[in-house]
Amino acid sequence: MLAHTKKHPTESIRLIGSPDVISRLRKYALKVGADIIEAANSIPASDISPELDTNPGGVYLRGIRLREEMTQEDLAKLTGIPRANISAMEHGKRPIGKETAKKLATVLHCDYRRFL
Repeated sequence: MLAHTKKHPTESIRLIGSPDVISRLRKYALKVGADIIEAANSIPASDISPELDTNPGGVYLRGIRLREEMTQEDLAKLTGIPRANISAMEHGKRPIGKETAKKLATVLHCDYRRFL
């Protein structure tokens, strides 16, 4: 299994958007225990999604897939990767190899290196 050699620089989340959206995000962050949000307009990303510490590639895959409004089944059809494998990658049960990352990135219109 490949080990991560670099950590992505995202350690906090900056809330950007309309005042209504920011208010809803602040309430959600407080609900999940991110009580430092009021002191500084950023909080550690892992406070919102602890899975980022153990499975950043899978979290990124799920987020980009949802941004593109695709189901796992849609992504499987477009990439030729079995849906079960996509699910396992998103949940950190299967590593995302370089060739697989390139296939995913082509379909999802993103940088393949974020999956690695």
